[in-house]
Amino acid sequence: SLKSKVPLYDLVNIQLKGYDYPVLESFQKSVHHIAKNMDIDVEECWATPAKHEQIKVFKPKSEVVGAQYELKTYERTVQIANASSLQLSILLQAVEATIPAGVTVNVVPHEEEHEEIRYVPDHELIKLKQELDHMGGPRRK
Repeated sequence: SLKSKVPLYDLVNIQLKGYDYPVLESFQKSVHHIAKNMDIDVEECWATPAKHEQIKVFKPKSEVVGAQYELKTYERTVQIANASSLQLSILLQAVEATIPAGVTVNVVPHEEEHEEIRYVPDHELIKLKQELDHMGGPRRK
């Protein structure tokens, strides 16, 4: 097999974060489309559960809440593989040139924690497993 003279990146995650869901979804689709057109392997795309934050604005010199807002932060990840340094550089320039207002982009090498954070924990199942462990664990046949 032929080996590339240009070093290739393993898995790279392009993390997109924003507050406007439709804009973020559209931008993820655009990044995916650009990468595919550049013959870069798009391994996977996924959504991370939204983060909910309560923002309180207090009235001047008091503890009285003047206004309260709920802010949702959405995150999408486009995972690419086997991109050369030249391809990745051009892709990131194209992504940077088309970033919509309110969206941030972070490019990082893939790590296991990125894989785990995308799943929503099943609290009921976790509680049942803890109860089972407390009672001595599963029965052996």
